[in-house]
Formats: sequence, C-alpha cells, structure tokens
Amino acid sequence: MRRRRRTTSLLLGLVLAGVAASFAAPAVGAASPDEIDSRPVRISAGPVTAPPTATPERRALLQRRLDRLAVKEDLPGVSVAILFPDGSTWVGTSGMADIATKRPVTADTAFALASVSKTFTAALIMALRDEGKIGLDTPVVRYLPALPIDRRITIRQLLDHTSGLRDFFLDARIDKALLTDRGRVWDAARSLRYVGRPYFKPGKGWHYSNTNYLILGLLAERVGGAPLGDQLQARFFGPLGLTHTFDQVDAKPAGPVAHGYRFAPGHAAPIDLSDGSTVAPFTSVVTAAGGAGAIASTPTDLVFWARALYNGVVVSPGSVKAMFDDVRLTAKQDPAIPYGLGVQAIELDGHPAWGHSGRLLGFRALMRWLPNERMAIAVLSNQSRTDPAIIARSLLRLALAPAAGCPICRADR
Repeated sequence: MRRRRRTTSLLLGLVLAGVAASFAAPAVGAASPDEIDSRPVRISAGPVTAPPTATPERRALLQRRLDRLAVKEDLPGVSVAILFPDGSTWVGTSGMADIATKRPVTADTAFALASVSKTFTAALIMALRDEGKIGLDTPVVRYLPALPIDRRITIRQLLDHTSGLRDFFLDARIDKALLTDRGRVWDAARSLRYVGRPYFKPGKGWHYSNTNYLILGLLAERVGGAPLGDQLQARFFGPLGLTHTFDQVDAKPAGPVAHGYRFAPGHAAPIDLSDGSTVAPFTSVVTAAGGAGAIASTPTDLVFWARALYNGVVVSPGSVKAMFDDVRLTAKQDPAIPYGLGVQAIELDGHPAWGHSGRLLGFRALMRWLPNERMAIAVLSNQSRTDPAIIARSLLRLALAPAAGCPICRADR
C-alpha cells in the first residue's frame, strides 16, 4: 500500500546541501558541503588535446585511484560515474553498502541524494512553466492559498532561495523529533511547524532554505494533480531510462540501497542509521524531505540526468537559460554559493560546472555537468563527514588527462 505523500526535511547533522549545521546528542558538526564545494579551485587539469574517453586503461586507473581515496578518506562505501564526451561511461565502486552483512557497493546500489533531489523538483517546476501552468513571478499563494507565508513570495524566490523563509531544518527542536521515532512518516504540516521568523523580506536577500523546496513540492502536486514522485517518474525517470532513480516516499527501490552511516566520538566503528526499512537513511528524515531531498539514485543515472537537464532535453532551452540567467540575479544578494533556479554554478578543479551537492545524516552526494568538456561526474557516499568534491576533483584530473604521455596516469600505475 502506498504511503501518503510526506514532505519535510531535517537538519539532523543533516544539511540537505548548502547550510552549515551541527546537532547535539549525538553531535555531528560539519561545514556546509556547498560552501566547501564552491571554493574556487584554480589548479587546472591542463589543456585537453583530444576529447577523453573511457578506454580500458583509463578505467583501470580510475578504479585504482578510487580505491585509494576510499581508504584514505575512511569511507564506508562510495560509488562514482563519469560520462565522457563520446557517450562512454566509467562506473567505479568501493567499500560496503551494508557493513554488518558485508554487502559491497555495486553499480546498481542506490544512495540517498539529499539536496541533489532539488534538481528534479526544480526541473518539474520549469516543465510546468513550459506548459503555461505556472509563472515564475506569480505569488505562491495563488496556487496554495492556505499556506501561512508572506503573500508576496513568488515561485522564483522559492527556486533561487531569495524568499526569506527560514529553514525548518535549522530549528533546534527538530532533531529530537526526527530521531526519537525514526520510523515515523512525516507530512508537510508537521514540518512547517518548525519554520521560524523570516530571514528577511521576500527578494531582499539570499539564504539557503529547505523550506523553499518543501513548498515547491507541494505546489507541483497541486498544479500537476499527482504526487511528486509519480510526476517525476512519468516525466523524467521513465522516459530517460533512469531505472534506479526513485522518490523514496512514493516508490520502492528497483535494486539494493546503501545504508547510511555516521561517526561519533567514542565509537570506533561507523554507526548504522537504518530503521530496518529500505528507506535511506531512515523514514522520518526522508518523508520529512519531500521536494527538498527525498530521492535516491545511482551515479550512473545522475550523469545522464545532468546531461539531459542542462542540455534542454527535459525542459525547454528557454527554461534552462532562465535557470542560469538567475545566477546573475542572485549574485546581487551575495549568496553563499552562486545559485540560480535550482542549480549551483561553480568551478570544479578550475572547470566551470553546473549541478548540485547534497548532504544529510549518513549520506553525501555531488552531481556536476562540465559544459566546456561535455562531461558529467557524480559521486555518492554513505557517510556525511567527507566532502565528495575531494573525490570528484581527484578523479576528474585523471579522467581529463591526455591518453598519451600522461604523468598523472604514469603515477597511478
């Protein structure tokens, strides 16, 4: 029987992507993954004389490096995919999806995406806009009249985090509520109880807030006339063949799912966060996440999603342009990270990159499309302390290195 749609998200040590957070008992302090990932990296991979491809030698070198990185960073498990310009792919895995049963991470193991989920929610909103069902600068209350928010807040301001709505994840009370009963299913009304006073008036600043995407999920359901997960399946997952991507609230996994792990002082081993269900990391946080972060996927699905999304395959080219044009608009508000309509625009090891990162207790995720190189990379891990950009940068250098006379490649032999 399908669970009733629930929408919220947590802070739990959890920052679905973009807000620094820590929680007490058990404490897990960490810097914002988006802030870490957005720091300009000026070390370039150097000129690429010919488009790189996933040759057998390069595949072997990438896997060898991933294995070393997994050990160095003490990751329970990690899965990575790189999509090359010619359409070839490399998929690498290392470590365990379930430590207790010694179940390894495989190419079809799904991981919680946390805020990378926002790219799907934003794409759905833009698709509804393409169909003339909504307007970006229309007040949200036109579609959700009973919503207790400032009546001036527009859909655009939800998408680009200029609404001023406070992030309900950051309420000091929510961690205990979520952790006390990890198997409980949350709904949006319960989450909205934790929204405090606004950061600022609509349009007068920038502050990352999961509340924005919680509401966007509700809006999409109202306008689209179906649960968020059903719409994503019909519009994106199914047509694109993303067979291992699913909304954990509305659908069951098509394959194995990784357990999420946290590390705490005084505990030598990673602590499994599973509540015994197939929901990762556990039911309360995922049903709390809704449009802000309830999706699970594999890195292979994500690299093809990045290519489709940012090349105008799933929404109109005009909508893609609008998503990136908005980066210039939010720049006036001095955002923590260059942000448009559901998209981060940063540099990854000196290469312009589009996408999103994500974090919640027990998982970290990163998806990037490199428009100049026509490549995509996705890194998923079942822990929340190590920035996946570390893995992405290292593997990207190797992926972009010239095939012949490559000192980086020789160093990895």
